[in-house]
Amino acid sequence: MENLKVSNDALFILLGAIMVLAMHAGFAFLELGTVRKKNQVNALVKILTDFAISTLAYFFIGYSLAYGVNFFTGAEELAQRNGYELVKFFFLLTFAAAIPAIISGGVAERAKFNPQLAATFMLVGFVYPLFEGIAWNHRFGIQDWLNASFGAEFHDFAGSVVVHAVGGWIALAAVLLLGARRGRYNKEGRISAHPPSSIPFLALGAWILTVGWFGFNVMSAQTIDKISGLVAVNSLMAMVGGTLVALWVGKNDPGFVHNGPLAGLVAVCAGSDLMHPAGALVTGGVAGGLFVWMFTLTQNRWKIDDVLGVWPLHGLCGAWGGIAAGIFGAKALGGLGGVSFAAQLIGTLMGIAIALAGGFFVYGILKRTVGIRLDAEEEFNGADLSIHKISATPERESGW
Repeated sequence: MENLKVSNDALFILLGAIMVLAMHAGFAFLELGTVRKKNQVNALVKILTDFAISTLAYFFIGYSLAYGVNFFTGAEELAQRNGYELVKFFFLLTFAAAIPAIISGGVAERAKFNPQLAATFMLVGFVYPLFEGIAWNHRFGIQDWLNASFGAEFHDFAGSVVVHAVGGWIALAAVLLLGARRGRYNKEGRISAHPPSSIPFLALGAWILTVGWFGFNVMSAQTIDKISGLVAVNSLMAMVGGTLVALWVGKNDPGFVHNGPLAGLVAVCAGSDLMHPAGALVTGGVAGGLFVWMFTLTQNRWKIDDVLGVWPLHGLCGAWGGIAAGIFGAKALGGLGGVSFAAQLIGTLMGIAIALAGGFFVYGILKRTVGIRLDAEEEFNGADLSIHKISATPERESGW
């Protein structure tokens, strides 16, 4: 029976890893559909190569920093317990690789390719595992201090803060250092609209992410005996709440509608194992409205050219999710309890601080040394032709 349980656990978390791996296709198509046509190929190539670089960084450095585990032993030892430790690494890698996938959408259309890969290696190898180890592996005694001070540890079941807020706030640092796309804002204060190149591809990306998210959240249990239908239904309710509020606040705009479920799912990750479904619905609804409002504010008033709105979507909705777990996870509001609002707030702020510091450090060094931005002509021609020497629709080019 023990062997059967271990093999079931290995299969369970492997299926989760595959579902979250599939989400990276969602990241790719969401970005492809949002950017202009001359940058579509670059969106696809970035997500795939970032995942490959993330794998190397996390396998050789990041996973060991977060969990104190490495794989520098014989395959005979690695294969024990049906290779459970290996597939656990695979599962957690797909979370780590979401960091550059999130950032990619913010820096789209004007970032250099190779410096972005270097940033991916440093962020996944060093910055992300620092907070991951604190939140999920009791590194540096911070969780013990929170528990002693506030009666509960910082709770982030599936990564509202660990993955999404960290990724979103690193992206904000990168976007600010990079600057807006040329022509986006002029000296008179007018804004040049850069509408999505393909609503169908944007919608496809959103749907792939939404479906994969049920692996992202439910499989965060990591063993089959801890699986919870509450996590699945809370994810569903937050998705619905985010969709409907984004539809309403965004006045039927399809870009907002398809980012609405993602906002809700980002926010519910942290407390999806604790909340009542009604609390998850409210959490997702607030996130949907927060995304629309803050995306509009950052783009139009603050002139922050975050192409896909990854800071509002992941950075702010992720932070809201960390705090919401301390609100709707409480027994007084129908949750399971065992969570502290103060611990949630402190843990969330700590994640934001590490992300901002790491983002400005990594991208600041790269900006001063090799540069992180395409020159004016390359940006005008588009990243597809400038970097990859081919466009997404070559049959439309002259000479065909």
